Amino acid sequence: MQNKLFVRNISYKLTEVELEEVFAPYGEVVTASIPKDRETGRSRGFAFVEMKTQDEAEAAMRALNNREVHGREMFVAFSESKARVPAGARR
Repeated sequence: MQNKLFVRNISYKLTEVELEEVFAPYGEVVTASIPKDRETGRSRGFAFVEMKTQDEAEAAMRALNNREVHGREMFVAFSESKARVPAGARR
């Protein structure tokens, strides 16, 4: 089931609560997270939103992709899973 979305080009002022509010009309938001820069604590300009079902995620993606929020046109797509490398295999 694909229900996690990657959202890029978000406003640096957008909060996780506001992000959840933007996605909530399209279904139940399980998580809404905005990664922060380690040094500055500032938003990195992208986010991840997990919806309860794939249908809800698809509805949110259709409705919100290319939509302007806080003065920036955000782009919404399914999040690609990151391949995990075992700790001992890293070089």
